[in-house]
Amino acid sequence: MAFTYILECADGTLYTGWTTDIEKRLLVHNEGRGAKYTRARLPVKLAYMEKLETNQLARQRECAIKKLTRNEKLNLIETTKK
Repeated sequence: MAFTYILECADGTLYTGWTTDIEKRLLVHNEGRGAKYTRARLPVKLAYMEKLETNQLARQRECAIKKLTRNEKLNLIETTKK
């Protein structure tokens, strides 16, 4: 089991990544030990998450999400809240 996720940073920017343990990864990001991008934009909160069968699928989905525009990412986040 793997997860693709989008974080909302304190400055309003979005960060996309993948992991096999979403709770641990979120904790690592907020402790300042995560991605270099998020370290300067703490705290971060989980805005979107997808559960996928394999790590490969999670990485592929991460790549696809990273190609989206900011507005497309925000739409993706909004559609899951409904």
